[in-house]
Amino acid sequence: MEKNEGRHDHRDDREQWVESGDKEPLNLIYRSSANHTEIDRSGSFRMKSAYAISKLRKFGYSKQGFYKEAFELYKEINAYLAHGDKTSLRKLVTENMFSIGVDRNDLKKVFIQLTLEFLTNQKFEAYNSEGTAVAGDKNKEVLVRDIWVFEKSLFHPGAYWRLCGRIPPPK
Repeated sequence: MEKNEGRHDHRDDREQWVESGDKEPLNLIYRSSANHTEIDRSGSFRMKSAYAISKLRKFGYSKQGFYKEAFELYKEINAYLAHGDKTSLRKLVTENMFSIGVDRNDLKKVFIQLTLEFLTNQKFEAYNSEGTAVAGDKNKEVLVRDIWVFEKSLFHPGAYWRLCGRIPPPK
């Protein structure tokens, strides 16, 4: 496996793990095998992720199955894009992703996306069902780095900016 400026390419690890069928615990903290550092995401994100994963597990979610399915979708979507097969592509992507294409014959029908980084001081405290604090401290401010993607249609009069995505901050 190649190292590039201290970065580790996890694709080979992931593909090997998916093919081997080994079970891996679902983590909310990213662990890099290159330098064994941990990147702790914001408390709010962790709580939302934990809730989402607990719901998914009730429906038979497995990390291995997800990686395998996502990789197959990746291959299919790229093949349909390469062949211009919009009918098949429409079945595999959301309306938002499907509408990203720009009509090059009419450049008035475009939208714009801007990515902004926010550095804010925030207070966070999470509670369990009994009302007991389980994470964070409502009296302590922490520096939070958020990267948000905003989108605005340029062909609809009166269009406004909307949040269309969040990007995890790089380490």
